[in-house]
Amino acid sequence: MNNVVKGEAVVVTGAAQGIGYAIAQSFAAMGRRVVIADLRGSEEAACKLGHDALGFDVDVSNADQVDAMMAFAAEKTGGVSVLVNNAGIYTTLTKTPFDEITPEEWKKVFSVNVEGVWYCCRAAARYMKPAGEGNIVNIASAVVSKGTPGFLHYVASKAAVAAMTRTLARELGQYGVRVNTVSPGFTQSDGILAGGASRDQLREDIRRQRAVQRDISPDDIAGAVTFLASSDAGMLAGQNLIVDGGITMS
Repeated sequence: MNNVVKGEAVVVTGAAQGIGYAIAQSFAAMGRRVVIADLRGSEEAACKLGHDALGFDVDVSNADQVDAMMAFAAEKTGGVSVLVNNAGIYTTLTKTPFDEITPEEWKKVFSVNVEGVWYCCRAAARYMKPAGEGNIVNIASAVVSKGTPGFLHYVASKAAVAAMTRTLARELGQYGVRVNTVSPGFTQSDGILAGGASRDQLREDIRRQRAVQRDISPDDIAGAVTFLASSDAGMLAGQNLIVDGGITMS
């Protein structure tokens, strides 16, 4: 793949483990300078990753912390060329009827899954727009197309991410910045694997629904992200790439 400037930062949020770490690994293997941003454990993950990766602990729901993280990435690498908004709340949520979700939990999900994406895009754009190039890949979810019951706050937050992507693509396209979405299906990330028997049964049920009847690994998601951030996808903007093994087809 012919990618954007190698010296500038690839910032991946929520990358200390799971899907985010797999995405960071893929970019690092291409010779990219990765900044792992996570609530905790980012420096340890960067050390484990190697390839001169950097770590920065950040709460993406805090705009000031996000600005500081992006400034750190730009200062250490000379700019920010790729942002992957992977941080989000899901595995800690319990299936709950919509009218029993507490306002506090609703606000927490939106503060991370929606406002966090906005804060990160806003901060990255300060470096991408003057450079005249850049790529933002937002991680949403395949559940948006299915309306999965019991997780209204999560589904609604990821629908917001997909909608934000379209508007951001139009606003930033004139500056040479492309914005796209990857929507994973049920992926065998660290959080999912720790879910126990109930998650194992869900895994089996979903796998049978797929055209490609195997588990989705974090590497499957990483491949989609690195493709969208490459020049091979140079005319893709505002798109939503659903990676769920063919449950959803369009």
